Amino acid sequence: MALPWLESVAVFAKGGAAAEAPVRLACLFAGNGFHGREWRAKGKGRNLELGRVLEPLAGLKEKLLFIRGLYNAEALKGNIHSSQTGNLLSGAPLSSAGEIRSGTSMDQVVAQRIGRQTKIPSLVLGCEASNSSVHREYSMLYSSHISWSSPTTPTPLELYPALAFDRLFKDSLNTGDKSVLDLVLSQAKSLVRRVSRSDERKIDEYMDSVREVENRIGRAGKDERLEGWRPTLEKPNLPRPADEMPQNVKEHMKLMCDILVLGFQTDTTRVSTLKLNNDHSAMRFPHLGVDYMIHHLLSHSDTEDWLKVNRFFVGSLAYIAERLDKIQEGERTLLDNSMLLFCSSMLTGNHNANELPVVIMGSAGGKLESGRVLDYRGKPNRKMCSMYLSMMDKLGVRLESFGDSSERLAGL
Repeated sequence: MALPWLESVAVFAKGGAAAEAPVRLACLFAGNGFHGREWRAKGKGRNLELGRVLEPLAGLKEKLLFIRGLYNAEALKGNIHSSQTGNLLSGAPLSSAGEIRSGTSMDQVVAQRIGRQTKIPSLVLGCEASNSSVHREYSMLYSSHISWSSPTTPTPLELYPALAFDRLFKDSLNTGDKSVLDLVLSQAKSLVRRVSRSDERKIDEYMDSVREVENRIGRAGKDERLEGWRPTLEKPNLPRPADEMPQNVKEHMKLMCDILVLGFQTDTTRVSTLKLNNDHSAMRFPHLGVDYMIHHLLSHSDTEDWLKVNRFFVGSLAYIAERLDKIQEGERTLLDNSMLLFCSSMLTGNHNANELPVVIMGSAGGKLESGRVLDYRGKPNRKMCSMYLSMMDKLGVRLESFGDSSERLAGL
């Protein structure tokens, strides 16, 4: 019944000027690392040279930030795969021997701080189901989740495109919501016969306010937004996906990418996480002509087939970035008003987590300089959590410390 808060959702721009578009955050994950010789970049701006893994991003290289040398110290203390993935976005120590404990991930910290500004605080998507088995003392749930709502709660993955679509755009009240309002009215009516005339008037006023709330709920999503800035799209511009989970990996990833873009374009959410596959993944790729080995086994050698698979995953990032860059929001594009973090739990399939692969697309509304290579190898502060502190600053979430760091990443 705390619904009057909805009246304060509208934020008016000062002086009548158009408000700035918000900054969005997306975290994309591909498990098992990348091709050791082809994950590389050098140069700057238009002259940025990309290794073959990153070639799908060539059309947007001026909006790309390539970062080398960052790592999570806690990921080196446990074992391979699970203990390298479960704290990727938190830098937290992981519990073993069947206990599940990590740390609240950066995306969820942001969602908890700014999520009330949108219908959905955070959209967490996945293209491969969670694995609940155990690998060398550590639960494989760590390999299956990079987003954690609390230290003991991995954020549930939405694997079905139709359900993800409904979560973003279905506005009707469910049965439980309606029954709560009905209960309030019935309880109020039962009191009328037992109170004074003055209290009866108060109850009538209360019932009128409940009816008003019901009417406002019915109008929710239909009234015109009152902010100075408005999203470029008010309703989805693609049909609702089929109820079934796609069996075609390529189509599944594309649908999830489209839903992420829609969530940002309609301002239904400003925080999203997309886990393209698990670490220690069993995903196969017949559409690439690579169907003789699962993803995890392919990762152990730098073959041309492994390169094909890498480029397919980077292609999902490129697809999202290209779509966002075609959506104009004032002087910038939606990509310019975003930060798309693309990373993995290890640099290559040989489990080397002493430096992690990191790419950021977009400029966070002009707060992040792109078209660069940043190399932190050999530098005193090369913590992933330092990068997260800097990224959260650009989203308006300023913390004294996060994970294992209390220092911002120099140069970001």
